[in-house]
Amino acid sequence: MKIPNISLFQYFESSTGKKFLMAFSGAILFLFIIGHLAGNLQIFEGQNRINAYAVFLRQLGEILWLVRIILIAMVAVHIWTSVQLTIENKRARPIAYENKRYIKASTASRTMFWSGIIVLGFIIYHLLHFTFLKVHPQYSHLVDAQGRHDVYSMMVLSFQRWPISLVYIVCVFLLCYHLSHGISSMFQSLGFNSNRTRHPLSVWGARVAWLIFIGYAAIPAAVLAGIVKLPPGIQP
Repeated sequence: MKIPNISLFQYFESSTGKKFLMAFSGAILFLFIIGHLAGNLQIFEGQNRINAYAVFLRQLGEILWLVRIILIAMVAVHIWTSVQLTIENKRARPIAYENKRYIKASTASRTMFWSGIIVLGFIIYHLLHFTFLKVHPQYSHLVDAQGRHDVYSMMVLSFQRWPISLVYIVCVFLLCYHLSHGISSMFQSLGFNSNRTRHPLSVWGARVAWLIFIGYAAIPAAVLAGIVKLPPGIQP
């Protein structure tokens, strides 16, 4: 991607620079979504596997907190640039069209801002629920046979409550709806898109987004269906 011969501050204050920042922060968050999914899917390998994974993450100590700080910064940058670009777009077209005709813009692309806001709310709830254990603090005392925090049982007990599973699945759907356009838009803003690659990236970006949805939604669905069960001795 060619950057004009201006200062970095001037560049990032421009629409092009803001789009680059939004795409870069989106790319970091996308990689996190993939990694987080890979970790969560270990619930299908049983209690020992995912509890050992949770211990591994906690043992990272300061590195884990550094990653969290970077992710929070990326979320802030993503939201800030999204708001700025939305305001600029509205100022560029102060008078609404009498008959809006969306020819190339998909529904996903037109609702990126609002789906992003909903996803932000879900992220906050998700952190309070599974990371900081504020939604169901009683689960913080669960331990397995090896004395480790029983993340497996915590997840199963949570997803056995169908309202929680429903909210989780709906919010993950909105996240992936956001990604279905965001992935191809990310490549374009980072300068990796061309007339030849635009359509394939759009198609495969959407497919990857919905594969991610299947992966995340499979966890609460499996719990509700009784495929993933509580270990012996744990009461619902």
